[in-house]
Amino acid sequence: MDTSVLLALRDPAGVPFYPIVFQVLYVLTWALHAAFVLLSLGSMGLSLYGSAKGNLDKHWSILTPHLIQTGKISVSILIVLGVAPLLFTQVIYDPNWYVTNTLSGMWVFIFIYTLVVGYSMYYWYYYANKAQKPGSSLIGLISFGILVFAGILMHNFAVTSIMPNDWMNMYAPNGNVDTSGWTFNVDVIRLAFMVSLSIPVVGIFLQNYSRFLSTRKDFEESFIKYTASLGTNLAVFGLLISAVAFLLWMLQIGYLLHPVSIAIVVGVLILLFMAKINSNSYYTTLVLVVVALLISTMREVIRFDIMAGLGYSIYDYPVNLEIPTIVMFLATFLIMGFVGVAYLLSMAWKVGKNEGVFDGSRDALVSKLGKSTLYIMIVWMAIYFAWGIAILFNNIL
Repeated sequence: MDTSVLLALRDPAGVPFYPIVFQVLYVLTWALHAAFVLLSLGSMGLSLYGSAKGNLDKHWSILTPHLIQTGKISVSILIVLGVAPLLFTQVIYDPNWYVTNTLSGMWVFIFIYTLVVGYSMYYWYYYANKAQKPGSSLIGLISFGILVFAGILMHNFAVTSIMPNDWMNMYAPNGNVDTSGWTFNVDVIRLAFMVSLSIPVVGIFLQNYSRFLSTRKDFEESFIKYTASLGTNLAVFGLLISAVAFLLWMLQIGYLLHPVSIAIVVGVLILLFMAKINSNSYYTTLVLVVVALLISTMREVIRFDIMAGLGYSIYDYPVNLEIPTIVMFLATFLIMGFVGVAYLLSMAWKVGKNEGVFDGSRDALVSKLGKSTLYIMIVWMAIYFAWGIAILFNNIL
């Protein structure tokens, strides 16, 4: 791919702020998105095992509905969080973004409906399991398969976007233009590594789950120990598989001795030790977050190097500063976002710790955060619409 072609595909308006900021935000938001992708994949896959066991095992009769609920919530969160990394990569890697959507246009179209159908069937699975319907496992399996297929499609888009040297052959194989939009590329080792991460993620989640419930008296001690042991086994087993898959991936692309790759290996070894002893799963989760950020960084390093090798650098992107827009974004992200998330997390934590019905209006912290979130949302909406109307009239009058 010629450098001039890549540069011609860039947005002539430039970017509204320094490219490195969008790059950092991309790494951060992709890691958050991937965390819930893996948690949904792991929890739903494990729930299918529990659903198949039915009520024959008292531990699984308690755990399975909780896993289904975890998967259901995780899918909704991953969809919301998935928008941000797409937007950030679109800003600084727009040639990659738009070419991929052209080459795989039909798959992009199919992806949307695949996600809608898969998630709708997940709710069917949720209610069928809740009602203890005999076909709930089959419904869950179909939903799981559809959602996994949606993930494979997204993998296709990611792989295609980092193959600029092959774009012309994909678009016009043997000199014949193909506008069908059926381009499909899969890196099996890379995909295997990403999917394998769902095993240790759900394992560490179960360690947190058992630790969280250990203070409640309405759960038997045997159940707490069982879920902790199950989580430990899954975490250790999954980390070993992921480590092997990661090393094969790095060996395949020649990044085995890259500093970020080495940092990931070290992080996985630390995770393996901490997950095995299970002294404090909350600390283990913090290390898992760091490893997730490193993996996201590794993905960006690979893409940045590929594009830089073709003469395309995001740091050379024309910058046209739009300070008001950036201030609005940061205020939304840091103020409204953090307060809102703090409210939801504090509410979820206290609901889980309470053995009866939790009344948030009687809790000082939850009540204060809830009111603050509401007031901030009202102010944000007023500023948003006033700003938009002012700009609109300023441009047309």
